[in-house]
Amino acid sequence: MNKILLVVVLVVGLVVGYLGAGVMSPDAPQQAGDATTTAATDAGDAAEPGAGSGATVRWKMPSTFPGNLVILGTIGKEFVERVEEVSGGSIQIQFFEPGALVPALEIFDAVSTGAVDAGWSTPGYWAGKVPALQFFTAIPFGPLPGEAIAWLRYGGGNEMFAELYAAHNIHPMHCMMISPEASGWFRNPIESVDDLQGLKMRFFGLGAKVMEKVGVSTQLLAGGDIYPALDLGTIDATEFAQPVIDYDLGFYQVAKHYYLPGWHQPTSFSEFIVNMDQWQTLSQAQQAQIETTCSESILNAYALAESLQPDALIQLEERGVTVHQWDPAFLEVFENAWNEVVEEEAAKDADFARVWASLSEFREKYKTWGDRGYLP
Repeated sequence: MNKILLVVVLVVGLVVGYLGAGVMSPDAPQQAGDATTTAATDAGDAAEPGAGSGATVRWKMPSTFPGNLVILGTIGKEFVERVEEVSGGSIQIQFFEPGALVPALEIFDAVSTGAVDAGWSTPGYWAGKVPALQFFTAIPFGPLPGEAIAWLRYGGGNEMFAELYAAHNIHPMHCMMISPEASGWFRNPIESVDDLQGLKMRFFGLGAKVMEKVGVSTQLLAGGDIYPALDLGTIDATEFAQPVIDYDLGFYQVAKHYYLPGWHQPTSFSEFIVNMDQWQTLSQAQQAQIETTCSESILNAYALAESLQPDALIQLEERGVTVHQWDPAFLEVFENAWNEVVEEEAAKDADFARVWASLSEFREKYKTWGDRGYLP
């Protein structure tokens, strides 16, 4: 009897000690904002990247782009579905339409502060906060997709991308890439640079500063706000994306002159950004699942975008749109203006100058291959 009593006492002691050590039932995880995660209970345990438990997370992700907008929005919805599939259900991300949680152009702040867990957008929208981030969406007269990815992954670009966001408590990932965009919808043909003088035009990123150099008054609007502004005459002209996306938004109903190529965005990237605290709750496996899915998403978006443009251009022409190609003289004007813009911006911001120097050095060396390895 005494032996039985001794065994009972020992078992009870072990159970009490085990519970007191902070071990929790997997059926009773801690709550951290909108994410269901199991976190360290000892405040002295600093969270290390990838040191999370791997418990199921449920995140809210507002988007800058409507979910039904071809490529820009649809790829975002496919991404969250794919992440859930790849993670076996341990990562569940809810896609929210623009404005449903936060305004489309306020996602950066919401993710930074933790008001939302993640966001689907593009770095160029945050130029007013971090000018250097514009390089991580699109670069006027910049690299085509292969060279752009090479710089990001093997030329130091991604490291600078992450560093710029880390200062704002955000972990970024490129999660979509598309090929060249178009460079403008106009009501009337542009026959000389003088025709651009005084136009009010929606324009994005570093290209907007180029257009300002040649006399255009630019403003930045989210995709869903462009058509009403164009229709009402608040703006005279616009650019937004590729033919299939622009067709989807109906710009051809107001403006009938469409200009290619997209000198301002020969390659364009969009992003999946995560609040840094939420990112660190993930296990290394979960982080890898998201990163791998983003890589897959980049390839899918690029292939889809390339496949859809021919039919889109045909449909636009059938609806009375005249598709123009910029005369080389115009492209020379735009490129000269860009060379002025980039030097001016680099003089104002150290991070901008640092990223530009990295990209320029990479591109100069890349010419050794790029100028000789491909058909002209």
